[in-house]
Amino acid sequence: MRGDTTGVIPSPNIWHWPHLYEAENRAQDADGALFAAIGSGVDWTAKIVVDVGCGTGFHLPVFAADARCVIGVEPHEPLVSAARARVEALGNVEVRTGRADSLPVDTGSVDLVHARTAYFFGPGCGPGIHEAMRVLKPGGALVVVDLDATAAPYGNWMRADLPHYAPAAVEAFFDAQGFDLRRVDTRWTFPDRRTLRDVLGIEFSPRVARAAARQVDGLTLNVRYRIHTRYKPTGVESV
Repeated sequence: MRGDTTGVIPSPNIWHWPHLYEAENRAQDADGALFAAIGSGVDWTAKIVVDVGCGTGFHLPVFAADARCVIGVEPHEPLVSAARARVEALGNVEVRTGRADSLPVDTGSVDLVHARTAYFFGPGCGPGIHEAMRVLKPGGALVVVDLDATAAPYGNWMRADLPHYAPAAVEAFFDAQGFDLRRVDTRWTFPDRRTLRDVLGIEFSPRVARAAARQVDGLTLNVRYRIHTRYKPTGVESV
């Protein structure tokens, strides 16, 4: 198995402000629309799941409720420790140190590889996709969940901060890689305005975060995601 973490691209929001990212995770997808959408295409009941870039392990218990085994993979050691602490009472969950393009997982051993808000930029993610295909069993699925920068208001704020980000190019990349695309609308719900402002503050530059907070009326924010799904063909022994 692999476990190299050299050359990892940092994820500033969760690496620098894990407590605020925890608040963000609690606010996201208040109605469970994303897991419902993923589950409509992939059944992980009694199967083996890998969560790539699992961070503090927020989503691991959701998969663990039905899966036979869940493996969280995370390159940043402080987050690995936090994830292990979160799932220490769950006997079917393990957290391993590793990176997306060098997963510490055996070839052909996994039914579902899940990567959430990890592959925003499409081009350049090829090694991670190839690695996911390596560890998947024939018929298994790679599910990449990211934010849809074409949808207001969140997408407008993303593009204001990242003027060179081209959503159409990212979608074309995943399409060329053989992924299906599904768009899912969700609600983020915050307990108070301060938490909302703090979360926007770790996702955007100060100028854009302040403008975004002014545009949100109340404690609820509508956010659209893209779910890219690619299945490994049955009968395939290598990638």
